[in-house]
Amino acid sequence: MPSGRVKWFSLEKGFGFIASDEGEDVYLAATSLPEGVTSVKPGTKLEFGVADGRRGPQALSVRIIDAPPSLAAAAHVNSDDLAAMIEDTIKILDKVGNGLRHGRHPSAVEAERVGKVLRGIATQLEA
Repeated sequence: MPSGRVKWFSLEKGFGFIASDEGEDVYLAATSLPEGVTSVKPGTKLEFGVADGRRGPQALSVRIIDAPPSLAAAAHVNSDDLAAMIEDTIKILDKVGNGLRHGRHPSAVEAERVGKVLRGIATQLEA
């Protein structure tokens, strides 16, 4: 199975390119990424199948072999700062909970913000 590294990938455009180990550029569509993966960073090592597309070789059935380390994940937040973030998040969740009790669901934008905050705290706790 061919392999290579991601040259670039644009989440907004929904595609990017892989520099294959054989030396050719291979088109990478977002739909070819593994389930649950929406984006890949440059330098990520991939294994993939290849099909001839309209504009050349196209990656199929992509499997991530080795992802470069995340700088954000490597940065640990100070314990006092993390505690303050958790306390602020509890206040936000209380507000959401009270709204739900009165039949008011958060808007899509609010729900997305709360989700990002919770995922960020979870990442810091797991680090």
